[in-house]
Amino acid sequence: MWRLPGSRAVLRGVRTAVEWHTRAEAATEKAAGAMERAVVRCVPSEPKLSLSFALADGSHKNMQRDQSEPLGRALSRIATNALKGHAKAAAAKKSRKNRPNASGGVASAGPGPESTAASEPVVKLYYREEAVAEDVLNVDAWQDGAVLQIGDVKYKVERNPPAFTELQLPRYIMAGFPVCPKLSLEFGDPASSVFRWYKEAKAGAAEPEGGGPSSLSPSSPSAGWTETGVNERVYTPSNADIGLRLKLHCTPGNGQRFGPSRELESVCPVEAGPGTCTFDHRHLYTKKVTDDSLIRTVSYNLLADTYAQTEFSRSVLYPYCAPYALELDYRQNLIQKELTGYNADLICLQEVDRSVFTDSLVPALEAFGLEGVFRIKQHEGLATFYRKAKFTLLSQHDISFHEALESDPLHKELLEKLVLYPSAQERVLQRSSVLQVSVLQSTKDSSKRICVANTHLYWHPKGGYIRLIQMAVALAHIRHVSCDLYPDIPVIFCGDFNSTPSTGMYHFVVNGSIPEDHEDWASNGEEERCNMSLTHFFKLKSACGEPAYTNYVGGFHGCLDYIFIDLNALEVEQVIPLPSHEEVTTHQALPSVSHPSDHIALVCDLKWK
Repeated sequence: MWRLPGSRAVLRGVRTAVEWHTRAEAATEKAAGAMERAVVRCVPSEPKLSLSFALADGSHKNMQRDQSEPLGRALSRIATNALKGHAKAAAAKKSRKNRPNASGGVASAGPGPESTAASEPVVKLYYREEAVAEDVLNVDAWQDGAVLQIGDVKYKVERNPPAFTELQLPRYIMAGFPVCPKLSLEFGDPASSVFRWYKEAKAGAAEPEGGGPSSLSPSSPSAGWTETGVNERVYTPSNADIGLRLKLHCTPGNGQRFGPSRELESVCPVEAGPGTCTFDHRHLYTKKVTDDSLIRTVSYNLLADTYAQTEFSRSVLYPYCAPYALELDYRQNLIQKELTGYNADLICLQEVDRSVFTDSLVPALEAFGLEGVFRIKQHEGLATFYRKAKFTLLSQHDISFHEALESDPLHKELLEKLVLYPSAQERVLQRSSVLQVSVLQSTKDSSKRICVANTHLYWHPKGGYIRLIQMAVALAHIRHVSCDLYPDIPVIFCGDFNSTPSTGMYHFVVNGSIPEDHEDWASNGEEERCNMSLTHFFKLKSACGEPAYTNYVGGFHGCLDYIFIDLNALEVEQVIPLPSHEEVTTHQALPSVSHPSDHIALVCDLKWK
């Protein structure tokens, strides 16, 4: 079985070393007249392989051939393509020579090789300096390190090198806001890839020596490009970049080798941005990462794109919000800047689109020292990020509420109570809400562990009894993790609980019990009433208190989000003030051009007792 040669070693090192290696290698190969590349993509699950190479005339060929086809047929097709390319190049050269010269005469084509009848070039494939037999199947013939010869030109075959299958810059790029390209890789990973950012040279600016990166721009050959000096996946434009387009040069890698480089340029120049955002003043309190005795914690419902990009959202829920400000490309700029500016140790997010987690949050927050895990619900899910310098992830214990209630013996008693109310039971078991639970360990003191829970409870205003049952399941599961699996570790429980402080759910959490006659047991009418008393043993408190609101839209505002903490082990050092009412309502309500969600992030610094 064909495998990548060598071991995954040195090239995982420092990015500057990778930069030096790739540049030095490119310079050496150029000076030595190194072979061109012939890139082969051959995946066992697919019937065809693809072959990509450039002919001497500059044309690029992409061929699809059956993996089970004999090599001879593929070589014959390559020879035909090469002959066509040779004839095309000859015709172009002859046309140039027949153009009027400066003296008004016509340059003669002369009896050069282009005027002779073209013959089909010799095409051979060699492996370890021996010709590969033409009856060998393509799947076996095109090995990594083989040499393809087309006439006088030799190509080094690279089978399944790292390659970008998707590469895209956001549509909106604003000064002061992190820019993170959306990318997908095959046979590689972003951490082992190389990124170089360029910006347009200002009018009248000197060109880089030797043509520099400007020679790399296919769409704007006249535009000059200068290096920004940033060689990371994420780039934050400055005010000096306003009015200039950006270009990203990427080389995919896998820690052992690099694949063909790709480039992309921003469609629009860097813009000035929306001015003051709701979180700018908050960032004054979070300029630095906290010391080891503190845990800066954030809980935030991001407003999933799957909900923001509906006609109902645009015309009914958020009619006051400019349509462009609801677009994901625009909101991601604000989300990335807001989250990175908090310098948090823990970030619990709700309503996270899978693509947003993978393509935006992971690379943007990774650049600031955070690592994350994701739990899908249906169309969106939950994400928990933690600072790698402070924590390591020991284990994950995520559940779906309805699945856990039905199948986990832990909730047998609760289910027995619920079975007595069939209508309520059916409604509860239809809900798709999930709970994300991560156990983290301090990197400084291995005896310090913490259970971080994150959830988004059922949203409907009349779903009070459903949220009560979901919370009972959540607390029982968290107790199992924090007492049975990891005895006596403290709990931080974040989320959008869709419950104001006056509701049964909030009363249950902070008081430890809920009576069977609480009005929320009939929150959706008598038909679905399900009276039961519930208790839990935790001593929990809302770390950020009970703000007037954490959700502010045209038709509603109220406190729905909380960071509940274990009072036996944690205390609040400081709460980062929420935006002022004036800031929140500058554009009537949320979301807006200066705020990316209909919720407001909760941010607080917690301290071990």
